[in-house]
Amino acid sequence: MLTEEERELCAGDAAGTAGRLAAKEAVFKLFGSAGAPLPWRSIEILRAPGGRPLLRLTGRAARLAEEAGLGPVDISISHDGGWAVAVAAALATPHTPPALTAVPTPPLAPPPDRGEAP
Repeated sequence: MLTEEERELCAGDAAGTAGRLAAKEAVFKLFGSAGAPLPWRSIEILRAPGGRPLLRLTGRAARLAEEAGLGPVDISISHDGGWAVAVAAALATPHTPPALTAVPTPPLAPPPDRGEAP
């Protein structure tokens, strides 16, 4: 579930591992790909200078993020007392559905004359 670099970052740190897994799931949920398998190793939670979580997307995760129109993703991870939680937020471009082709409809026929006065 973790890349080699992630395993090195949290060697022996169960809370760090749990936080990374929670962050991966939070990022995956931004993709809107419910029911699809989570691409664990193509979502990497690394460490930026100062210790802040840093996201790197590769492969399938990068494609899913692009398809979802996601911009930069920010992550927050917290862990305490055996629990870990993570939140991911991103800016997204509005999804524009493909243009629909108009199908001409035949003109309506006038109603039948029933001999009634207008």
